[in-house]
Amino acid sequence: MISDTATDVFEEHRPVLMGVAYRMLGRVADAEDVVQDAWLRWSGADRTEVREPRAYLVRVTTRLAIDRLRQIRARAEAYVGPWLPEPYVTDFADTVPDTAERAVLADSVSFAVLVVLESLSPLERAVFVLREAFGHPYAEIAAVLDREEAAVRQLAARARRHVDERRPRYEVDPAQRRDLTERFLAAAAGGNLEGLMALLAPDVRLVGDSGGKAKAPLRILESADKVGRFVIGAAGKGASEALSFRFLEVNGGLAVLVLFGDKTDSVFQLDVVDGLVHAVYIVRNPDKLHSLSTG
Repeated sequence: MISDTATDVFEEHRPVLMGVAYRMLGRVADAEDVVQDAWLRWSGADRTEVREPRAYLVRVTTRLAIDRLRQIRARAEAYVGPWLPEPYVTDFADTVPDTAERAVLADSVSFAVLVVLESLSPLERAVFVLREAFGHPYAEIAAVLDREEAAVRQLAARARRHVDERRPRYEVDPAQRRDLTERFLAAAAGGNLEGLMALLAPDVRLVGDSGGKAKAPLRILESADKVGRFVIGAAGKGASEALSFRFLEVNGGLAVLVLFGDKTDSVFQLDVVDGLVHAVYIVRNPDKLHSLSTG
């Protein structure tokens, strides 16, 4: 029989375990499966020999996530159109009071960073997540991965270099992002192309993830003209009294949930720097919207 204490300990650490698993996999359902498997390992373990439950649970979760990631990649099929992580509802603004820590956590779970992490090896990704997002010492990461500390440092350096070379640099200013998002919505809903273009950086990018199961660009759109015209066109085609919007925090930043009636249609998020929109992320793949369902 599982004691209440064992359950309480696991639940105390569940948010961290989910954070590790999601950053490793970029998929909510897979991350939840990994955390559930970690619970099964924990419930069946001889806990009298576990000195540090958090370290034990992080180690188990990381190893399970590495195995799951390898399985996913082994059976991966060609994805239709651009790929984005499954949107993950976060609440850093309410649960992480320290601004510096909040910025690190938000960046490590952002769409931009998770897209780059897809190109790392499972071990590199694990080291990056544990070191950069959660600040684990190299010695602890070496124990988690059953590797020498020197090898872990090499993996960390390689992963950090790879990510730094490829991730865009965006400001994480909640107030500015909220303002730009509201103005973006108003311009799009009002068919105001000129007003929308004034919000877009010249080299703005729009990444739409549909998985071939909904309407979205099959290639990344680049330039203010292309992105602006697409957004105005899409807003015009979707105009309806049944259409509504809700703000929520997704992947560490403000996002907009688009609803058609009571059905989730899509979610989009803007990346902002110097008062302009530099990236628009839109997820329309219905398989990736289950966790955002309002019904």
